[in-house]
Amino acid sequence: MQEVQRFNKVLKFIVLLGDVLLLNLLLWGFELIFGNRFYSGVSSSLYQGMVLLSLCYLVCNIQSGVILHHPVVRPEQIMIRVLRNMVPFVLFSICFLSLFHFEFFRSRLFGLYYVALLVILICYRLAFRYFLELYREKGGNVRMVVLVGSHENMQELYHSMTDDPTSGYRVMGYFEDSPSGCYPEEVAYLGQPKEAVEYLEQNAGKIAQLYCSLPSVRSAEIVPLINYCENHLVRFFSVPNVRNYLKRRMYFELLGNVPVLSIRREPLELRENRVLKRIFDIISSSVFLCTIFPLVYIIVGIAIKLSSPGPIFFKQKRSGEDGREFWCYKFRSMKVNAQCDILQATANDPRKTRIGEFIRKTSIDELPQFINVLKGDMSVVGPRPHMLKHTEEYAQVINKFMVRHFVKPGITGWAQVTGYRGETKELWQMEGRVSRDIWYIEHWTFMLDLYIIYKTVYNAVHGEKEAY
Repeated sequence: MQEVQRFNKVLKFIVLLGDVLLLNLLLWGFELIFGNRFYSGVSSSLYQGMVLLSLCYLVCNIQSGVILHHPVVRPEQIMIRVLRNMVPFVLFSICFLSLFHFEFFRSRLFGLYYVALLVILICYRLAFRYFLELYREKGGNVRMVVLVGSHENMQELYHSMTDDPTSGYRVMGYFEDSPSGCYPEEVAYLGQPKEAVEYLEQNAGKIAQLYCSLPSVRSAEIVPLINYCENHLVRFFSVPNVRNYLKRRMYFELLGNVPVLSIRREPLELRENRVLKRIFDIISSSVFLCTIFPLVYIIVGIAIKLSSPGPIFFKQKRSGEDGREFWCYKFRSMKVNAQCDILQATANDPRKTRIGEFIRKTSIDELPQFINVLKGDMSVVGPRPHMLKHTEEYAQVINKFMVRHFVKPGITGWAQVTGYRGETKELWQMEGRVSRDIWYIEHWTFMLDLYIIYKTVYNAVHGEKEAY
């Protein structure tokens, strides 16, 4: 076990060392290739820049920058990790390079340097992972593992460890009350769970991990296992028997001293994320309502009044966060009618006014919802709010429909910029919208919100055939 840990520490050091070497070689290569167009200062400043960039890179990657040594890791995970750690590195390095007046920082080619570095590092790490897998396939850098229990989760765990010989796991066998037919015949039966401690003692220093799926009622057998593992450098893992009814990823949390499993991780549950999102909502809605909106209101308001009698604003009760109802504001795009609260707008809808087609196509009709954002009923980005009748109907026929109400509804959302805007004629269309709303809730980041806003503006300028 200690040998594996030492090997992985050395591996991480070698990977980071290779990253730093590539970073500096690329910087030197840019200076050689582009000359004065990239750097025109004295040569010593370039070397000082290399040192500064190397330090910034190590600060951003020393803790969690390397994951390719993990037993099971996909290529896209390696790529995402490199990209994720490049963001703070770019920000830190730009700040320090500008602070200390490094001349190559001002070059137009410096942005190209970052892009080239990203590509090179991804290729380097993927190649490193490839050779590590070859090494593990031949028996190097492996973890010896024993299993205790044989329910469905343990069977899947066994196959996850052994189907890919490059994972770095070697299952030595399993403990169960009696030999089980759940494992392949070649998996050794090591005895009953109460004999596991004796087995670990006989193989001291060889077994790295123990996975236990015994039910909690057998705590008298589980506790001695935990105590032995904790005192002899064997990592103990408890495998809860929940996947027979929950076939999805779950998250472990502590509620006081009580361990609980949650089925969904929501970034906006964190107070700091909610504060960040609310600050952005207040600033953006305030700026818009105090600058552009008055002019839009005058022009669109006059057009609405000339096209049909009735108010400029259309307001309707919608379902908001935690199912709370609120009045949602829009520019009126239809003639006043009795079906507005029960019937969706459709293509060639006869209820639409002459100006209605245009303001719906360009999303101008949604702009008054910045009032809702400022009031706190909505956010700039989030799942679109539905009329009460639709919420009631879809909640009965679409699984997890109400999950989208865990956050504030938005003027625009992930579903709307990924092809699920407009009328939902078929049930599968609403199911697609709901699945994207839930994805947004589970993967929220501030940068994702900014991307959705960009896509919304882009689509509004170019027009959307589903906007009606």
